[in-house]
Amino acid sequence: MATFKKILIANRGEIACRVMRTAKRLGIRTVAVYSDADSRAMHVAMADEAVRIGGPAAADSYLLIDRVVGAALETGADAVHPGYGFLSEMSGFAHALKRHKIAFIGPPPDAIDAMGDKLASKRIARESGVNTIPGHMGIVESADQAVTIADEIGYPVMIKASAGGGGKGMRIAHAADEVREGFASSRNEAAGAFGDDRILIEKFITMPRHIEIQILADTHGNCIHLNERECSIQRRHQKVIEEAPSPFLDRKTRAEMGKQACALATAVNYCSAGTVEFVVDADRTFYFLEMNTRLQVEHPITELITGVDLVEEMIRIAQGEKLRIRQSAVEPKGWAIESRIYAEDPERGFLPSTGRLTRYRPPVSTESGTAIIRNDTGVYEGGEISVHYDPMIAKLCSWAPDRDRAIAVMRSALDQFEIEGIACNLSFLSAVMDHDRFISGSLTTAFIEEEYPAGFTGVDATSERTAQLAGIVLAMHRIASRRNLTTGPEDPAVLVVSADGKELLSARISGAGPLTVTIGDHEPYHIDLDWVPGEHLVPAHVNND
Repeated sequence: MATFKKILIANRGEIACRVMRTAKRLGIRTVAVYSDADSRAMHVAMADEAVRIGGPAAADSYLLIDRVVGAALETGADAVHPGYGFLSEMSGFAHALKRHKIAFIGPPPDAIDAMGDKLASKRIARESGVNTIPGHMGIVESADQAVTIADEIGYPVMIKASAGGGGKGMRIAHAADEVREGFASSRNEAAGAFGDDRILIEKFITMPRHIEIQILADTHGNCIHLNERECSIQRRHQKVIEEAPSPFLDRKTRAEMGKQACALATAVNYCSAGTVEFVVDADRTFYFLEMNTRLQVEHPITELITGVDLVEEMIRIAQGEKLRIRQSAVEPKGWAIESRIYAEDPERGFLPSTGRLTRYRPPVSTESGTAIIRNDTGVYEGGEISVHYDPMIAKLCSWAPDRDRAIAVMRSALDQFEIEGIACNLSFLSAVMDHDRFISGSLTTAFIEEEYPAGFTGVDATSERTAQLAGIVLAMHRIASRRNLTTGPEDPAVLVVSADGKELLSARISGAGPLTVTIGDHEPYHIDLDWVPGEHLVPAHVNND
């Protein structure tokens, strides 16, 4: 049985840093690889060794198998962890490492190939007794054939690339003319994105929820599942907010989904961590979507509810160890939520934003029996958000004993997060946490487009919240003016709060410690601020709340 002494992480950003944290805890040295754009990146500074592998674009660096394998040979790495994205699901990379007797911390190449093709994976799933979506079990050759198949299946249908992922090459069609248009556009997009224009058609599930099962399998024939994650809050098929467990599943459905996920993994001799994704309809009938043969972006929330370090288990499995966990011992505790923080402007159609992080102050990480805040990141204040890579800044996670409290912890953590210098989606994530439909758990994958059909334009404050905020502004003004006051008169008894040149409210203010603000017909607000002029965040309590 091998014991790794040095691991190369064939990735960048937050996932490279996250893998390094576990490796270092296990006493394993780490090697980073980096592009010219990442020479000052956090993962480079965090590693024990670092090797430059090429130019700023991923195609000139992180996607070059020979460069990454060369870096592993140069540094004497025993094993390589691919993270997610880049080379993580390329069987050729696993084969190249094997030729040089370097362990791949992931599944066998044959399993990657079997699950990486949507057509092949669906056939294997069906043969393994896994529920599959009704559809055409073959490649669609023409628009006319696509229409014939869609008419037989029944509308709406999903047209998608066989080799696809990340929402690319996917279209929904509700009629024959939409099938023709969708077939052509999906085929073109698939050819450009994957070099493979094969197209599938299957029934589109209405009111769908995206729920996935995390599995672990070793090389000794053992496989367990670590329950589910719900990933229904998506934008353009990209996940934005995930939670574990799902607020929708019952115990019986959860157990059957886990059983089928393990059956599929066993059928392809899978080992390592993997995720089987399902679409679930309003009746809790579930259908296989695909299997991701790698560590998922949202894996931290599974770790938070199970206490299992998935990266550690991947390393141990790659070393040839048996699973240390039995299915009967998997009993999730509490609730966890992950918010993906992106460098994008939610009020401008979520356009990506690049530049320097002039301010980056995440909330303080905490861990107790009542609340956990975890922030997985690969950036730092003063660092650059590059145009060359995915715009995700961080994955902010919360845990609490139940869902309502997990939402409250996340809401507070988002409020404490300070990001300046680039646009980001913090305001959008906060709006979702406050949304009645999210709070109730009434989710589908169409949540964002249904609730924000014209795009996100911010949230209008109620008159009560506007009055409270105005009171806080007045209290801040009083603190600042008293700090600067040396001689001269005190503030007037009545002050006016304006925004965008318009008078919002006028108020009377009094008090030396906690201030009392009276605004119009509202009851007086007693405002207590823990704030010093110059600070960007303003911790405030209104009426002891």
